[in-house]
Amino acid sequence: MSVFLRGGIAGGFHLRSRDSSAVITKRRISSVGAVTGRSVNPAAAIEQRATWLPELVHARFAMLGVAGILLTDVIFKLLRTTGISNLPVWYEAGATKFDFASTKTLIVVQFLLMGFAETKRYMDFVSPGSQAAEGTFFGLEAALEGLEPGYPGGPLLNPLGLAKDIKNAHDWKLKEIKNGRLAMMAMLGFFVQASVTHTGPIDNLVEHLSNPWHKTIIQTLFTSAS
Repeated sequence: MSVFLRGGIAGGFHLRSRDSSAVITKRRISSVGAVTGRSVNPAAAIEQRATWLPELVHARFAMLGVAGILLTDVIFKLLRTTGISNLPVWYEAGATKFDFASTKTLIVVQFLLMGFAETKRYMDFVSPGSQAAEGTFFGLEAALEGLEPGYPGGPLLNPLGLAKDIKNAHDWKLKEIKNGRLAMMAMLGFFVQASVTHTGPIDNLVEHLSNPWHKTIIQTLFTSAS
């Protein structure tokens, strides 16, 4: 599951159904990730991808992170009202011990799964489409059929079928990167918030709404500094 998730976030698998003997067409990738049909120096194409793909990957991670923090914060807050109190806040979740596996086991499994996914993503980053050959992903190539580098598709990674015409999906791309940038700012806010208040964002919001004129970021920062 982590492999599929990582592949979807990073957008590294540019998979397309094709005959194994088909030649992969080299395409030029612009700074916004749109693919044209003109051939260029492979090194130049890699450099162009390097300018926008990292931001896209971080934006997707941030959006998932914000959604995960807010969702668990709400669910755990509701569960605590039922008497369940041993639920960690998001910034303490990483230190939680699990009964089904030791921390060392979880780290090893994570390294193996993420290492495999990252290796595949890097190989496709260097040579877009190289991971689309038959047999390169356990026979699931068709299910992970990509749209272009940075924008994976198929029923597993694009179940809603959004932006199938990726070359003309400029509005979708713009909306995604704008929301991703907003999410990255939100994550920065969550980090500062957790460091200063030692509570989750939902608790901070509830506290602010209880007294909007006196429970603000300004009073909080001044109180923590004194």
